Amino acid sequence: MRNLKKGIALAMAASLSVCAFAGCGEQGTTTTASTNDTNSTSTQSTAAAEGGKVYYLNFKPENSAIWEELAKTYTTQTGVEVKVQTAASGTYEETLKAEMAKSEAPTLFQVNGPVELKTWNDYCYDLKDTSLFSNLKSNDFALMDGEAAKGIAYVIETYGIIYNKTLLNKYFETDGAVVTSVDEINNFDTFKSVVEDIQAKKDDLGISGAFTSAGMDSSSDWRFKTHLANLPIYYEYKADGIGSTSAIKGTYLDNYKAIWDLYINNSTCDPKMISSKTGDDAASEFALGEAIFYQNGTWAYADATAEGITDEELGMLPIYIGAEGEENQGLCTGTENYWCVNSKASEADIQATIAFLDWVITSDEGRDALANQMGFVTPFKTFDDGYTSDNALIKAADEYIAAGKTSVSWNFPTIPSEKWKDGVGSALLEYAQGTGDWDAVVTAFVQGWADEYAAANGDAPAETADQ
Repeated sequence: MRNLKKGIALAMAASLSVCAFAGCGEQGTTTTASTNDTNSTSTQSTAAAEGGKVYYLNFKPENSAIWEELAKTYTTQTGVEVKVQTAASGTYEETLKAEMAKSEAPTLFQVNGPVELKTWNDYCYDLKDTSLFSNLKSNDFALMDGEAAKGIAYVIETYGIIYNKTLLNKYFETDGAVVTSVDEINNFDTFKSVVEDIQAKKDDLGISGAFTSAGMDSSSDWRFKTHLANLPIYYEYKADGIGSTSAIKGTYLDNYKAIWDLYINNSTCDPKMISSKTGDDAASEFALGEAIFYQNGTWAYADATAEGITDEELGMLPIYIGAEGEENQGLCTGTENYWCVNSKASEADIQATIAFLDWVITSDEGRDALANQMGFVTPFKTFDDGYTSDNALIKAADEYIAAGKTSVSWNFPTIPSEKWKDGVGSALLEYAQGTGDWDAVVTAFVQGWADEYAAANGDAPAETADQ
């Protein structure tokens, strides 16, 4: 884990372009695009001549249209059939299981880290001898199983609390403002005071709430049951000097409660309404200037700017939870997005898929799509030659790195299962609605972790050192 953090930091410093998700899927429905341009004037590739084809099960709904266009371009140039299907937000694992059971299974899919790799290891082709692996800036961006490279990270992302600079500056000018500059916000107590003062002045500021709604349907709940949950996991791992555990203690769950309370009690809607709120609702509320703060990541940039928010209006704060030393905390940076090639596919399809990925990370079309259209910071050396993203949220993350702040690592790939996340999410919702208490969240977090880890691993060691 420590090597991965170091690799991420090195890649970000080298490019001065940090990202975070995931990893995340934000919005959308299952879509499919299939291309097979037999009229292409380009020379057919060897893979096409041998019948090789590509089927990519995409994790990120917000990028589905871009992948579909990229697939068409590749088919036009090579004659190789490329099919792109995108899982609806929050349904990737179940969609992957269903698709893998079919005779025409995905040749390209993703896992979110070492825990999920255990489930799909037998389906992951060794990419160690490919240019995909050799073009990584650091081998720490590969998911290794012994000497085999079973997954390759394709994006480094950053998340935190996105804010509207124009509206926040308007607050700074109000009588009795808690602070007069965003630079003064560097811990939970200060942030809480600012948020509550903004909520009290929301009518004067012309907004509906300090925060966007904390929607708890599948298009939005991952922001809280996974991304927000990363903070108490991170600080517990840091305090205990570990990189994973079979038995989370919940040392920082009071802090988790404090930030969750701040979100739901100072937002655009009553806490009892969040079960009906979606990721689209939150994105819209932020884009329309109905709220100043919006927990999300660098992947939200395209949606925000498409709705008219300018680069100059976008900023991002760390998620402060009241942990000791958080004044030196940066944004949450890492990845849970690893490409895997299906080892059960035919050899022709495997080679066609590897060739497609090589084209994506080396061609002008592929690099432009990832860096400029999707707004990705990638871990590949091939992007250093003019393909760095103009994403304003990435630039905000760069500023924290330049200031020497410590990035919060993505530790949620060590979460034992999706069932654990769902249990925590359900408990968070019940608590917010007043139909459950915080003790249920603690139970889902702590006992749920132990139960799910045991189910997946049996009598595994309680923890591993952060090597």
